Amino acid sequence: MSSATPSTDFPPVALRQILWEVSTLLKSRGETVSVAETAAGGLVSACLLSTPGASSIYKGGLTLYTLPSRIAYAGWTQETIANYKGPTTDIVKGLAKHVRGELESTYTVAESGTAGPTGGATRNRKPGYCALAVDCESGSFVKEVETGLGGERVGNMVQFAFEALSLLKAVIEGEARL
Repeated sequence: MSSATPSTDFPPVALRQILWEVSTLLKSRGETVSVAETAAGGLVSACLLSTPGASSIYKGGLTLYTLPSRIAYAGWTQETIANYKGPTTDIVKGLAKHVRGELESTYTVAESGTAGPTGGATRNRKPGYCALAVDCESGSFVKEVETGLGGERVGNMVQFAFEALSLLKAVIEGEARL
């Protein structure tokens, strides 16, 4: 493929419809989104940025994959670190609240999970587990997901992004419950 040929490989096919729905909703409402992601590795942000007119809806994003990045950019303290027990809804709720406050977006979607191929023994550290949150003026909405894909790293990452965008859409449309 020459550099002048547009790629049809991105965003992943599994994310195109939900991405279109979310970006259309945000644009039509004049609202914005920011992203705090870990296990999806920047996929949520990259997808949002791939949509035409992204600059009108996207306030910024962080890929908080490491402890140093969470200390530097997510407001983590020694207490947060001492109490950390892997990805949980409380963790992503905190990430979403912090990033929304810093970037002043209408919504912040956050995810943290275990993409695989390896993980831990507890439910929230097994490959395919993801905790999600969307923070907005009306509160923080959370959801837990288990993809059932085992250690299929890329498949889990795509599914985490899909679930994050789906939760965001539900919150925007008023269908999510606190």
